[in-house]
Amino acid sequence: TMQSSGHRFRDVEHHPLLAENDSYDSSSSEADMAERVWFIRDGCGMVCAIMTWLLVVYADFVVTFVMLLPSKDFWYSVINGVLFNCLAVLALSSHLRTMLTDPGAVPKGNATKEYMDNLQLKPGEVIYKCPKCCSIKPERAHHCSICKRCIRKMDHHCPWVNNCVGEKNQRFFVLFTMYIALISAHALILCGFQFFSCVRGQWTECSDFSPPVTVILMIFLCLEGFLFLTFTAVMFGTQIHSICNDETEIERLKSEKPTWERRLRWEGMKSVFGGQPSLLWINPFAGFQIRRLLLRGKKGGPEFSV
Repeated sequence: TMQSSGHRFRDVEHHPLLAENDSYDSSSSEADMAERVWFIRDGCGMVCAIMTWLLVVYADFVVTFVMLLPSKDFWYSVINGVLFNCLAVLALSSHLRTMLTDPGAVPKGNATKEYMDNLQLKPGEVIYKCPKCCSIKPERAHHCSICKRCIRKMDHHCPWVNNCVGEKNQRFFVLFTMYIALISAHALILCGFQFFSCVRGQWTECSDFSPPVTVILMIFLCLEGFLFLTFTAVMFGTQIHSICNDETEIERLKSEKPTWERRLRWEGMKSVFGGQPSLLWINPFAGFQIRRLLLRGKKGGPEFSV
């Protein structure tokens, strides 16, 4: 421990006494953060994120060009094509919002004498400091070794979105898992209909590709759809359960006793998704400001947070 301005720091990783709304200094610091594009430069995470996009594009290719376009039923092709592609756009948009949204990072190095004086804490009051990023830890914040930051209400670090899931981007992560689960289920259903149609027609005119190629493409799609559906459906259920219980995955695994007042189930959902239930809850574009991105570009391009 070290003494500063009558306050004691403790280098620990949990149970800070600060409220969640306390933030480092000032409008200038927050303005600097607002001008940054959040992106984690982690090799494994970037590979996983690219793989996610490629797998969705592959599924879209097989569904569109192997199953729907060769179909003789016009409305079957149109309805399923529009539905699948809309779900794919929503899933990838949710993925981008999760990956490029600051999950709730605590400013680095804010454990300074000036900041301590601004907090106006009582003499002798214990404040918890992260020894890894030298920041004063708000309540329920945890340090991520990949993001190299303390994250407010950190649930876990997900390599598939190359980011932590925390206070500010959990909503987008939930939408990502939901939409991936939906397009996976849709792809599996379409595969079932396509196999039945091809077998009944003895593989004549059921696809523009040869029967062996069609079978291989559809088998890979079925495997991908089954794995993605299983993984994302379980993750979606886990996230909803955590939100309703107002408990992150880290807190559950560490069996931490809550030092905060837990929200009721419905209050937890409204806190994460914002306001009363509406279509905005399932809209990954809600709150997206193109103007802010354009201003960032005019001011010298994006800064990448580490």
